[in-house]
Amino acid sequence: MDIKFEEMRLKHLNQVVQIENISYSSPWSRHSFAYEVVKNSFACYIVAVSDKKVVGYAGMWLILDEAHITNVAVHPDYRKAGIGKALMMQMIGRAVVTGASRMTLEVRPSNNTARHLYGMLGFKEKGVRKGYYTDTNEDAIIMWKDDLSGSSTQNILSSNYF
Repeated sequence: MDIKFEEMRLKHLNQVVQIENISYSSPWSRHSFAYEVVKNSFACYIVAVSDKKVVGYAGMWLILDEAHITNVAVHPDYRKAGIGKALMMQMIGRAVVTGASRMTLEVRPSNNTARHLYGMLGFKEKGVRKGYYTDTNEDAIIMWKDDLSGSSTQNILSSNYF
C-alpha cells in the first residue's frame, strides 16, 4: 500500500470527519477540525492518503517546547497495517523539527491497542485525569515521551514506514 502524508486541508475534512465519526463515541465536529486547520496557530494536523483517499489522520498542538497529541485515527478498513504507527512517527518527527523536547497525550484505559502502540514508541504512563471522557466518564491515562530528540526517538524515526 502506498501511503503519503500531507498537511490536513479543508478539502480533506469530509473524509476526516467520516473517520472520526466511525472511530469515536464523542467525535469532533467538522467545525472543530476546520478551526484547528485554519485558525489555530499552535496546531499541526496531517492526513495519511492512499489512492487519493484519506485513510488516517493525526493532530497535535505545539506550545513552547511541548507537543500535545490531540487526535489519531485510522479508517477501520486500513487498521493493523502500520498506519497509526506511521502517523505517530510523523508527529514525533515534526515535533522534533519545531524544537519540542517532550510530547504528551491522553488515552482511554480501555484502548489497549493505542496504549501498546504508544508504549512501543517510548511513551510512559505518568498520570490519570479522572472522568476525562464525558461520554462514559472514563478516566484518561496521561502519557509522556520525554527527550524527543534523544537516541531512542532517532531509532524510531530511522525506521522506514511507507
